[in-house]
Amino acid sequence: MAKRSIKTVGLVVKHERPEAITIARTLTRFLRTRHKTPLADSETAKKIGAEVVERHHLADRADLIVVLGGDGTLLGVARLVASKGIPILGVNLGGLGFLTEVTIKEARAALGRVLDGDYQVDRRIMLEAIVERASKEFTQPFLALNDVVVGKGPLGGMLRLDVFANHKAFCSYRADGLIIATPTGSTAYALSAGGPIVFPTVNAIVVAPICPHTLSNRPVVLPDSHEIEIHVKAPDHDPTFTVDGQESTQLGPTDVVRIHRARHVVSLIRSAHPNFEIWRDKLHWG
Repeated sequence: MAKRSIKTVGLVVKHERPEAITIARTLTRFLRTRHKTPLADSETAKKIGAEVVERHHLADRADLIVVLGGDGTLLGVARLVASKGIPILGVNLGGLGFLTEVTIKEARAALGRVLDGDYQVDRRIMLEAIVERASKEFTQPFLALNDVVVGKGPLGGMLRLDVFANHKAFCSYRADGLIIATPTGSTAYALSAGGPIVFPTVNAIVVAPICPHTLSNRPVVLPDSHEIEIHVKAPDHDPTFTVDGQESTQLGPTDVVRIHRARHVVSLIRSAHPNFEIWRDKLHWG
């Protein structure tokens, strides 16, 4: 993939962390020395000296996005800008993250390398999901970089979910829910449900039940060319549909969730830390 000319850089900052504003100011000054235009939402721009652009217009203005936060902050940005192919540089405010892989100390040097064109991009697949209501109406498509989850409501009991893969019967689950994850999301919720860790650039999806009633129901890895249908069979359990842990809607007792690989990918700038190093650090493998 050809590297784009970078003239404008959007900075997305997690305000709950004071150090994020401090490093954002440093990066803003650095960008101006390189004759680049820093952009940020109005609240952030006032604090760091950047030009104002509202979050929903970032994809129209920025050639590069720098996320100063955690993986959750990056997930929201990724869904916003994926259709434009804008590369994202994630800076983690603590230790190494699975998505925000650059540390605070590395941020300025990493940004400098990107501005010099000295970087590589991982093209991470996304999922697109729609909910088909009993009335045959469809929701607007939801995009997920990590996962799509069908789960029981706060007071609900065990769900029954009939799953089809490429229109063929796959499995009927009695469980607290079901996770459909990308390789990127294999180290998120799916991992806590006993799913495998999948190398982030593998073309696959993970189907992982949450607390299945039958112990033989194990997580499964399928090609990302498969479309997954989840038929909800829960007359009174108030199930929910959630995308990346950030967007959700209630599901009716006969709703169908359809999930397939999205057209767009997320372009994450690869850090100097190999994936194996990140896994060892985050999972304490020694």
